[in-house]
Amino acid sequence: MDEAPEGMVMPEARIATPRESTSILITRNGSEGPEVLLAHRIPTLRAFADFWALPGGGIRGNDMDAAASIKGLDQLEGDWPAVFAAILRETAEEVGLAIGDGEIERVSMALRHMIIEDSSAWTSAVEEGVIPASPAEITHIGTRTTPPFSPLRFRNRFMHVHLNDGSPEPELLDIGSEFDELRWMHPAEAVKVWKTGNMLTAPPIVTLLRDVADALEANNDDIHAAMAAMASEPKSGEHRIELAPNIECVPLRTATLPPATHTNCFILGEQGGERLIIDPAARTSEELAYLQRRIRGIEEDGGRIIATIFTHRHQDHIGDLSRIAEMYTAPIWATPETLAAIPYDDSNQALSEGEIITLNGPNGKMEWTVHVTPGHCPGHICLSSNRYLVSGDLAVMVGTILIPSSDGNMDAYIDSLQRMRALNSEILFPAHGPFTHRPEKLLDRYIKHRIGRHERVLEAVTSGLSSIEEIANHAYSDTPDANPILKIDQTISHLSSHESAGLVHMENGKWIIN
Repeated sequence: MDEAPEGMVMPEARIATPRESTSILITRNGSEGPEVLLAHRIPTLRAFADFWALPGGGIRGNDMDAAASIKGLDQLEGDWPAVFAAILRETAEEVGLAIGDGEIERVSMALRHMIIEDSSAWTSAVEEGVIPASPAEITHIGTRTTPPFSPLRFRNRFMHVHLNDGSPEPELLDIGSEFDELRWMHPAEAVKVWKTGNMLTAPPIVTLLRDVADALEANNDDIHAAMAAMASEPKSGEHRIELAPNIECVPLRTATLPPATHTNCFILGEQGGERLIIDPAARTSEELAYLQRRIRGIEEDGGRIIATIFTHRHQDHIGDLSRIAEMYTAPIWATPETLAAIPYDDSNQALSEGEIITLNGPNGKMEWTVHVTPGHCPGHICLSSNRYLVSGDLAVMVGTILIPSSDGNMDAYIDSLQRMRALNSEILFPAHGPFTHRPEKLLDRYIKHRIGRHERVLEAVTSGLSSIEEIANHAYSDTPDANPILKIDQTISHLSSHESAGLVHMENGKWIIN
């Protein structure tokens, strides 16, 4: 935590405990082979807006109670009764299908609205024989857990049901749905579309679709055989975290600034092609072993690492270089300021503004442009493609970015924000926390916030306030719970910029307007 002011003791950041959830992969036999149902989340949702997902949701506290009164569920062990109750309820509510033993029926729109208002309406409807509910046709095909960098995490169990010919079609809710479109696609086609960058899909869905496509290929497109194979050994645990085509994330636990708990190491480039490793920050044995497994994955797919790039010199971004050098051999590319903070090697290369890095892959090439974006740290860089922005510590979705009074520069930071905003990237991948597919919204918020704070600091001095404590309290009056040490340090950074601009100066320990 190089950017933390001297003497500041940071609270321990805790990794969020995953909540239990479940989703269902609904399949059918289409005209050109098996198809899976994907649902498009509406643009106004707070989380994963515009993403293609599967029906499902959280496992509620009363799902176990509901399962106790439903035949078939009461015979299951552990928490499985609640899992099956939840997915049966969610399927009925979200796509209007009631899954029974050998039958699937339509759920009326009126009942679906009742379930939304009160989930016990689903239990009552099943108990009264209005709709069927049985686990007999549903299988468990995999489990995925949200990466640890996210403040909201889920342990999601993927279930499967197949719609036989003559089954009712899934349909959207008429009002109140989190989905605005349902689409049937062959899993291989869905992965192909995702690879073009034209279909936003969360990493667990991507890996699930790949697994289904692989299982279908191995079983001559026989959906029943493919799903039986997946259900025989449901995959769980560690997997590739593909945030977008040719962008893999390796979240590494680091001593970073809370509430962040991890530094996102990114692997850029197509499988089987040239790769870049961005910010491999692993230092502990556990994190180094994790990074090693991901490096091994590159070797197994026939890829080649052409360089390691560090976005800046802070120690929560630079791992144990001697241990990392044992994993793979590649030069380090960074700005001169960052290279000065790491051991010298004649293979290292200095990066400069506007430099273009080309990654060749089996299906073409991908170009990344270097942008020198100081402010948070001298020599800090971002990398942009024609669609994406790897932002380092320029902006994050959770927490904040400090501009240290020791070596930060507020004017340069605001300028860096504005230049990266002008790129109009489609997705921003920060060094800490989750990514955002609405970079313009995030960067606009950062720019407005920093300029507003900058103006309030100058306003404080203009009004006659002169001690650093008075100025900081005025500038941060909208956030009274701000850490007092950080508040003062950031105020000094603002004052230093105003001083450089000739607007204020310090005299006898007091700040005075010019």
